[in-house]
Amino acid sequence: MNAIKIKGLLFLSLLTIASCKQENKEAKNTNASTAISNETYSEKLNDWFEVQFQDKLKKSPITQSYLGIKTEDYGKWDDISSKRKVEDLELAKQRLSYLKDSVDLSKLDEATTLSYKLMKQNLENEIEDFQYRFYDYPVNQMHGMQAEIPSFLISIHRVSDTIDAEAYISRLYGIKPMFAQLVDNIKMREKNGIMLPKFVFAKVLDDSRNIITGQPFDKSNKESTLLADFKGKVNALEISDEHKKELIFKAEKGLLEGVKPAYEALISLLEEQQQRATTEDGVWKFPKGEKFYKIALQRTTTTDMTSDQIHELGLKEVARIHEEMRHIMKKVGYKGTLKDFFTFMKEDSQFYFTQDEKGKKAYLEQAVALIDTMKSKMDQLFITKPKADIVVKQVEAFREKSAGTAFYEQGTPDGSRPGIYYANLYDMKAMPKYQMEALAYHEGIPGHHMQISIAQELKEVPKFRKFGGYTAYIEGWGLYNEYLPKEIGMYSDPYSDFGRLAMELWRACRLVVDTGIHTKKWTREEGIKYYTDNTPNAESDAVKMVERHIVMPSQATAYKIGMNKILELRESAKKVLGDAFDIREFHDVVLTNGAVPLTILEDLVAVWISKKSITKNRKVGS
Repeated sequence: MNAIKIKGLLFLSLLTIASCKQENKEAKNTNASTAISNETYSEKLNDWFEVQFQDKLKKSPITQSYLGIKTEDYGKWDDISSKRKVEDLELAKQRLSYLKDSVDLSKLDEATTLSYKLMKQNLENEIEDFQYRFYDYPVNQMHGMQAEIPSFLISIHRVSDTIDAEAYISRLYGIKPMFAQLVDNIKMREKNGIMLPKFVFAKVLDDSRNIITGQPFDKSNKESTLLADFKGKVNALEISDEHKKELIFKAEKGLLEGVKPAYEALISLLEEQQQRATTEDGVWKFPKGEKFYKIALQRTTTTDMTSDQIHELGLKEVARIHEEMRHIMKKVGYKGTLKDFFTFMKEDSQFYFTQDEKGKKAYLEQAVALIDTMKSKMDQLFITKPKADIVVKQVEAFREKSAGTAFYEQGTPDGSRPGIYYANLYDMKAMPKYQMEALAYHEGIPGHHMQISIAQELKEVPKFRKFGGYTAYIEGWGLYNEYLPKEIGMYSDPYSDFGRLAMELWRACRLVVDTGIHTKKWTREEGIKYYTDNTPNAESDAVKMVERHIVMPSQATAYKIGMNKILELRESAKKVLGDAFDIREFHDVVLTNGAVPLTILEDLVAVWISKKSITKNRKVGS
């Protein structure tokens, strides 16, 4: 090739390179401009999300207190009237209309697009579910207002000064008008064919009577639960004894004029309704009950699984876990059937703390030790960790008879109130030593405390996502974290590993029994028998669980379905990424977007796998 031709080609190449550079520069400028435009547009929508969140927060003094916010509403309660529900529906319609008609999805960045999708879905669900607004039980043995309101005052309403004390007194008086709305709501439900199952009345009435027992309600030597709480908080203040006496006197007056008539009105209605209650427990008895349960399962699981599919999954998982338990039987040298082993685990005293105060104290101390040990191992499994602390508490006496085995109550975003792992020590036979590890990991660390605290502490996520929730994600994470510590050497005692399996088995049984009660018309007794036949748990556990299924239809299906999805996504990532898989990064993907539907979680993990695969392939290519 001659020199002139070479020079010509070089010249053309230089022109091409210069042209490409100019095009790249223009493209970069365009991309930068688009990025700025998208960022600004996204900021505006995020501002709108914040306005909507603050608007809802302003209407909920209860939520404000849960978040540790003290405003002029600190002494008030929420409006729980039917009228407010209608107003909320109209607001939901307006918000959805804004998202559909005024937001250009193509201008949103990736994070804000996800927020848009979640908000839109939430609003659509809220609007669709309005027709079922009476399909719940506002008083029940699990989370009924008769117990939740005093528990709120005890655990959530902090008294740091006399203003807070006055707000507490204001809330005592405010229980009367709020319970008037509650009574109206219960009456309205009965008119619409929704009434508490017969077994619930005795439990709710017992809770209610407990609250108005003791001083100043009667002349007994014992102070009532709320008076004891208020006095304890006020006596801790650095104010004069005279001022303390004045505040306590006002609180006693509030208890007599606000709390007592509120609970007496509720008790009167419940005693009347109790005479008309039936033993039909499933939601199939409701008008449109079948359709309601189908939607309830969709909301709870964030999947399209049918009741029959969930029932069959439960049966399959029960059989699998039973087989794993038989391996542990062999490991500990037990001779006999699995049912015999269950009886042994239920009845042998070595597996239980004593029922006295010494036994309860020992349980709480060991629960704290388990959580502290797990704290020291967090770096092996997680990149992002919560700043908030966690404490362990015994469920209060006034509600321990009807409350669940264990549960978590979130702390404040600013860390001023820690998260609380509540252990119910009413019946120590229902709290075996071999289940302590799994319970502590589920409710505490790395379970609910970690997931909820991290969500609250996220910086670039709208508040409706920080404080929102999807049961399958939240409870799926909790159950997944019963299993996760096993992979780093926890559950060294085979009996504790059996306890872990027993708790997973319990959640598998829930799939069977929840669907059995609400679509197959199982009775309460049939549900109890299924648990006692297939698990090592105390009969009291089985009774509480079945009664929970009845008053919270679909809720208990979330755990196993959520756990299975997280494990499924983790295995998919391992298969694709091989040695490049990092469990800490996987957990970051799961945790750092807040609670999301399982379908969205699947998308987020898929995007992470794709990005990680590209990086992996580049390294191989280089």
